[in-house]
Amino acid sequence: MDYSSILSSAIGELISPTTAAYALAALGLAVHFGYSGLLNFGQAGFMAVGAYGFAISTLTFGVPFFVGLLIAVVASAVFALVLGIPTLRLRADYLAIVTIAAAEIVRYLVTTSGWTAVTGSANGLADFEDGFYSMNPFPEGSYLGMNNRDFFIRVVGWGLVVVCCVLIWLLMRSPWGRVLKGIREDENAVRSLGKNVYAYKMQALIIGGSLGALAGMVFTLPRGAVQPSNYGTELTFFLWTCLLLGGMATVLGPVIGAMMFWVVLSLTQGVLTGLIESGAVTWLSTIQAGQLRYILVGIALMLLMIFRPQGVFGNKKELAFA
Repeated sequence: MDYSSILSSAIGELISPTTAAYALAALGLAVHFGYSGLLNFGQAGFMAVGAYGFAISTLTFGVPFFVGLLIAVVASAVFALVLGIPTLRLRADYLAIVTIAAAEIVRYLVTTSGWTAVTGSANGLADFEDGFYSMNPFPEGSYLGMNNRDFFIRVVGWGLVVVCCVLIWLLMRSPWGRVLKGIREDENAVRSLGKNVYAYKMQALIIGGSLGALAGMVFTLPRGAVQPSNYGTELTFFLWTCLLLGGMATVLGPVIGAMMFWVVLSLTQGVLTGLIESGAVTWLSTIQAGQLRYILVGIALMLLMIFRPQGVFGNKKELAFA
């Protein structure tokens, strides 16, 4: 078994575009739940809205990259408004039900055969990334073992993660952020102080959803295609895993949690595959090994919730919800 190859593959996941996308989307969940107490089980829907908003505007209307980016963010804000207007005045569990259903509705809508010319149906859309890579300032060559395109998407993806982390950190240290934390703990107390709790919740939902839309773009650009199967319900729960691993009411927690999630998945996949190929494990196939790694991650998450429910960087006292 080639341990060096397994380890190098796992280390490569630390800075992969997929990890950056997960970090952005999990940061959006931190704004929703960690800081505001909003149960959003449809972050995959926000990612799909962002990815399809960019792809459709680029392919169908031929808009430049930054216009497509703006359309994706605006589409996610509209999606947040549609979800939030009927639910944010109700209990948090209603929002959870609505968001998980809305994410599935988005996924089924883009697979509708009547919209194939626009959404590509189940096959999705492709060849919309040329405008992005045309801005690549790095000439052809090798950069840390990557070609210029792979290196560029990593620089952009992780640069976006850094910028968003700084912005969220500043927001949460501001009076606006302190009101959000107050709403998370006891929204009736905040309402008694004359604050518009509904408006603050809506703002948090839009901001977190916009981070999800950006994550959807970072997720799909290196693939050069957007497909509805990539935005299933399991994606949202993977993002929740990243959030819980790192810590809910933190800025760096979701980022570190995303890194841990993908490194653990890569290590378990590599080790299990190596044991199977070497003959040390004969009762397991490579396909079963891919399924078993998610079981192992689930067990690790359960143990984490038992012994350290606040996550790696979280503060247990801060998460003592009323």
